[in-house]
Amino acid sequence: MKMSNMFVQTMREFPSDAEVVSHKMLARAGYIKKLTSGVYTFFPLMWRVLKKVENIIRDEMDKAGAQELLMPFVQPKELWEESGRWNAYGGELMRLKDRHGREMCLGPTHEEIITSVARDVLKSYKQLPVNLYQIQSKFRDERRPRFGLLRGREFIMKDAYSFSTSQEDLEREYQNMWQAYTNIFKRCGLDTKAVQSDSGAIGGSVSHEFMVITDTDAGENDVFYCDDCDYSANSNHAVSNLPDAVTDGGYNEAKIIDTPNTHSIEELSAFLNCAPSVICKALVYIVDKAPVIALIRGDKAVEETKLMNAVGGLDIRIATSAEIEEMMNENGFNAVAGFIGPKGLKKYGEYEIKIVADKTVTNLKNFVIGINQTDKHLVGANWGVDVELPAQVEDLRLVEAGDFCPQCGKPLKVTRGIEVGNIFQLGTKYSKPMNAVYLDANGKTQPYIMGCYGIGVTRTAAAAVEAHHDEWGIKWPLAIAPYHVVVVPVSTQDEVQMKVANEVYEQLLGSGVEAVLDDRNERPGVKFKDADLIGFPFRITVGKTIADGNVEFVERSNGEKLTLTVQEAVDKVVEAVKEIK
Repeated sequence: MKMSNMFVQTMREFPSDAEVVSHKMLARAGYIKKLTSGVYTFFPLMWRVLKKVENIIRDEMDKAGAQELLMPFVQPKELWEESGRWNAYGGELMRLKDRHGREMCLGPTHEEIITSVARDVLKSYKQLPVNLYQIQSKFRDERRPRFGLLRGREFIMKDAYSFSTSQEDLEREYQNMWQAYTNIFKRCGLDTKAVQSDSGAIGGSVSHEFMVITDTDAGENDVFYCDDCDYSANSNHAVSNLPDAVTDGGYNEAKIIDTPNTHSIEELSAFLNCAPSVICKALVYIVDKAPVIALIRGDKAVEETKLMNAVGGLDIRIATSAEIEEMMNENGFNAVAGFIGPKGLKKYGEYEIKIVADKTVTNLKNFVIGINQTDKHLVGANWGVDVELPAQVEDLRLVEAGDFCPQCGKPLKVTRGIEVGNIFQLGTKYSKPMNAVYLDANGKTQPYIMGCYGIGVTRTAAAAVEAHHDEWGIKWPLAIAPYHVVVVPVSTQDEVQMKVANEVYEQLLGSGVEAVLDDRNERPGVKFKDADLIGFPFRITVGKTIADGNVEFVERSNGEKLTLTVQEAVDKVVEAVKEIK
């Protein structure tokens, strides 16, 4: 490709609305252009990258025995009603109607469609197990699309679904996909960590996320891990053992005392001269539309996804001050946040108030708790005497660095990660409600045992930029770079330089290398900056040293500059490209 003919326009500055490195770099380097919030046009450079990621995925999925198909992304409401997700999925589901008023949605995922396909085709145990996958655009109406390709409304995804006759077969396929994913991300130049995770709206009993570890602002989730064993988990699934803490408040009796202007745990702890760990705090949430109060030790925080899952919800937010005031008034109290307690709270509007306790509060003695009166608390409280422990006790706690590993007891560490893939053991979550069954060896109908396996194609490309860049631009891993090398003649007016540059360019093309010739009549500095910004893995510069038969060879990944003969430079690129094929 001649640079003069390339459909690309680099920018001098990063776009003002870009928040993370990948969005900044890809937009400035002419890879993507925003059409509207969360929706992007992929320019030729970006499309080449995405196709390479797709091809690696196809290669490894095919090697793993999966078979590719393509399903419609317009999905009928009826199938989602069968699975029970039409109303449960939430606001991210993009809904529409055809001219006849039939309700449909744009597929955010394809569990319902693939299950309906399987039940029509897979009639016998003799046809199982099987794994089917596709690579397709997906649509989710994100509440806050941000981070460029990392969180958009339209994105490209590989989704695969396995159908088995037993849990053992499912677990074997789960490990098969685990290995395939490990291979895929390694070939894409990404260092990933597989961590235990929440299954979310997809469902299922077991799931893992493949996270790209990064120290950039794009890291979406905290990943807790142990250096001494193989434990690792997303924050929404992580558990830990806690260091020793004071759990007995030491009060001789239970009594209500004035605690003016103590709206926070810090203020209350200072006022009472007590450890935060002997305070039982109550936090008010709205899960879907229903009120939920979470009780947790004062020195700990609620992990909201854990709470949401504990009550079977799909959306969660902290209650507003106005909602708390209404809730208190409806139950005959006058209290604001900071003074809330579980006693006497029954209903809010049409909903019963659910109260869930974290495990950390169960061993509190003579503790401090709100009583739904502003500027007052109960001190010296005990469960079963002064206040009832809620019937539902769960792990709601957000794990912290320094907590102890649940497997080996060593301190946990925390880092940030970008999710690029996930695998789920679905079991019969979809096959049972959708009556997707096969005949077993005894002629009896049985529901499929299903698995689900997703890779974000666009997210993988964006994560590669987050992991491989410097202040000058992108450092694409060779396997997914849009082109392998750029040949830069310093002066297009120099006949010798242009002749050699063209010869090098043609030789590279003839050797199977994807090469670009920067034949633009621009200053050398402009060409070099564009080469670094776009992220060509190699640069061969033909300048004044060509008089001695030499060119400058630059490897983008490490910035190494070498003076080589023309043939040495060509050979070096050709050999590197051979290694990735």
